[in-house]
Amino acid sequence: MSAPPAPSPGLSHAARLVSEFDRDRFVTALFAPPERREALMLLYAFNVEISRVQESVREPMAGMIRLQWWRDSLIAGAEGGACDNHPVARPLGELIRGRNLPLEPFDDLISARQDDLEGIAPADLAEAERYAERSSAALTALALTVLGAETADVRRAGHHVGTAWGLLGGLRAVGHHLSIGKLTLPEDLLRSAGTTGEAVRHGQASTESLTAVARLVGERARHHLAEARRVRPGRGGLAALLPAILADGYLQVLEKAGWNPFDSRVSRPRPRPIRLILAHLSGRF
Repeated sequence: MSAPPAPSPGLSHAARLVSEFDRDRFVTALFAPPERREALMLLYAFNVEISRVQESVREPMAGMIRLQWWRDSLIAGAEGGACDNHPVARPLGELIRGRNLPLEPFDDLISARQDDLEGIAPADLAEAERYAERSSAALTALALTVLGAETADVRRAGHHVGTAWGLLGGLRAVGHHLSIGKLTLPEDLLRSAGTTGEAVRHGQASTESLTAVARLVGERARHHLAEARRVRPGRGGLAALLPAILADGYLQVLEKAGWNPFDSRVSRPRPRPIRLILAHLSGRF
């Protein structure tokens, strides 16, 4: 079996958006069956759109209004009502209606971005995991639904993969998040390491304290990946679970960087095409 097709000039608006801003999910989506691929791209493009709200507005209220627009648009699309001719919102509304997708995961995703706008940082690791569940894991659950993989075992695997991916994404984007007023490192872990979230925001936290916290969060992500791999999902939902393969690579990089989230190697995309192809061929992630 050959590698998935490379991106082409004929990509849809949603696929181009994902290709530019979420390269990892774009690459994994290429392993989905062709007839399901665009549905995945629409879900991931929606996630790109709402994740970029915070950095596109000057005032939190403007971001809240934008996120509410997304919530209203998806409800309207689901109910078959009028929807703005937005290149992502309109076809996504049609997808929700046509596939009878639940609105709750979309609401979780939007609510998580509202927390970002309010500057809410996790008080502890459990809260950081809940944020990952409401964002990354909710998106993975939707991806599994459009792929038609909805057994309890596969959904459990998706929950763990999505949570691991969310925790790891928070680590890899610490520098960028701080630049837009967001902090995903748990406050209790920071205090145990001898610093605080306020010190991190002002660039006053020691490298030793940051690496100690990053290691704990990274090990928790690794735990979720191990739990996910207790399940053999089959090929139906595999494309939604392939970020686990990429997560392994990013954890290796973090370890080599001494768990320093500011090391330039950490945020660099690593598509791991050979590993993804082998996972696709074997049906295991």
